[in-house]
Order: sequence, then C-alpha cells, then structure tokens
Amino acid sequence: MAGIDQSSPWWSAARYADRKPFLTARAAITGALRAWFDRQGFVEVETGILQVSPGNETHLHAPRTELVDARGGRATRYLRTSPEFAAKKLLAAGEAKIFEFARVFRDRERGDLHLPEFTMLEWYRANAAYDAVMTDGVVVIAQAAQATGIGRFSFRGASADPFAEPERLTVAAAFERFAGIDLLATISGGEGDRAALAGSARQCVRITDDDTWSDIFSKVLVEHVEPKLGQGRLTVLSEYPVPEAALARAKPSDPRVAERFEIYACGVELANGFGELTDATEQRRRFITAMDEKELRYGERYPLDEDFLDAVAAMPPSSGVALGFDRLVMLASGAIRIDQVVWTPPSGEA
Repeated sequence: MAGIDQSSPWWSAARYADRKPFLTARAAITGALRAWFDRQGFVEVETGILQVSPGNETHLHAPRTELVDARGGRATRYLRTSPEFAAKKLLAAGEAKIFEFARVFRDRERGDLHLPEFTMLEWYRANAAYDAVMTDGVVVIAQAAQATGIGRFSFRGASADPFAEPERLTVAAAFERFAGIDLLATISGGEGDRAALAGSARQCVRITDDDTWSDIFSKVLVEHVEPKLGQGRLTVLSEYPVPEAALARAKPSDPRVAERFEIYACGVELANGFGELTDATEQRRRFITAMDEKELRYGERYPLDEDFLDAVAAMPPSSGVALGFDRLVMLASGAIRIDQVVWTPPSGEA
C-alpha cells in the first residue's frame, strides 16, 4: 500500500484497487459455499435484522432503534447480533437444513478481527448430532481455501493448513496442556466454583476481586489457550464447560460439559457451534442469569423474545454453527485486516 494516500476515502480509485483482489476472493468464496450448501440439500433463508431481542448473552452489545407506526406508536427494536433466534423459529416451523449469509451488528467491537457490522454464515441441521455440523465447519473452511487457491492460512506469524486433518481437543484438555489447570474439578452441579478456579489460575492470569468464574475462564482461554490453537492445522475445541454453554445442551454422558465447539486457525476463532438446547425452561433460566449479570456490569438488559422461547420448546433435536465469514475470507485471501475484505468498510476507515 506504499504510495497510496491513506487519508483518502475507501472508495477512491487507488485505495479501492488495492482492496479489489480481496473482494474478488470474497465473491469466489461466497459462490463456492452457496454451491456446497446447495449440494448438501440446504435451503438459503433470509431472516429479519430488526428483532425484539438481539440475543441474551452477558457480553454481547447491540445497537438499538425505535420504530414508529402510522399512528405514532413507538416500539424499541434491536439490530440482531446473530440470526439464531429467527433460524430456530424456522426449525420449529419444519425446515430441516437451512443456511444464511446474515448481516449482524455488535457494539463495543472494533479491531483487526472485529467490525461493528459484519457477515455471519450460519447453518442448522434438524435431527443431526453436533458432530455432523462440526464436520461441516471443517469442510466449509477447506472449501473457502480451495476457492481462492491458497495453500496455507497465515496471520500474525502463525500458519495453518486448512486441508490437513484438524486437531481435536477438549476445553479441559487444552486448559491442562496450556495452563496446567484441572478445569472440570472447578465445576459442580452445573455451576462453576469461583474459588477453586481462582486458586488454580492465579499462577497464570491476573484475578480481581470482582472476577466471576466465567471471567477467570475467559482470561485463561484468551491469554493462554487461544494463541496456541490452529497452529499448523485447524483446531476443533469441543466440550465447553456447562457454565459457558450459552444456547447449547449439556452432554448426556458428562453434565459438566456442553455440546459446544469452536474452530480455530492461526489462533483466530472462525466458528462456534452447538448441539442446540431444546429445553425452554433451562434456556429462560440461562437468559435471565445472563441479563442479571449484564445489568450489574453494564447497566442495561435486553428483553427476552418470548416467541423464541416458545419455538425452542417446539424445535426438533438440532445442531448449528455460526461462522465469521469475513474472518474466513481474510485468512483465505491473505488479507491482514478484516476491513480489507468487506465491500464497504465503516465510514472513514480501511
């Protein structure tokens, strides 16, 4: 990018020409993945962006807006952080295999790997074990690499072969290997023992008095585990502890862990998948707990989507994946920042 005026707008001819190879790669990947999903018998859907609730996780933040009807009545709506709620309603309605290239929005996020508006590739299989969508995720990543012809992903000095057999690692094994922590010993009755985890983790992360079990878990994950994942090949990190289950069901053979996995390349999280929870009562409990914590930390809470909770109870057993499409394009095209691979970057950037 030497010689290019960085103060010019992203749509100036010189700056756009510099980004055009990445955008060409994006188009090729989009076409290849649509073709792959079509061959697998998936239906592409388009779900609504404005939602009653944007999602009910503690640390997710969404832009909000207000709708005005013809009589002047006002209703608060949120820009979704994921198409998950709408997609699961479609599963309850009878759809069996669906996918979406969804525009999603998150406040408080910006960096080489984060944009406030981005594309989430999300797909679901009804009546399928989460191992099936785990395999999907690995194949989708390889399809993207094949579409661009790249042999290896590279990012911040790390590299990974997207075509190699992936490393498969449980979260508990990763914590033991990279941080010397017996993670499952700090979980009892579906809850995390904060004192037990703090005692084990003090050796490797800074812990404050107001850190919860989940805060300590996240610090260890981010500082000591994630940088070691996806080195040389993809890593599939599975069996998240049940306090971090989000919308995943507990594993029947071990209630301390959930049917949740993530896929990493070069230390970058690309995908997050679940064996989906279909217990509406449990899902409501988790949402309320998360919103109580959000209100305590950030002074805000999002409403529950009662329609979604009704749909959860009507869903068939299902599994799904959310994949950060822009991140995948970045790695498969050789870009070094996520804003290089989006058609219209945030105003005044890229």
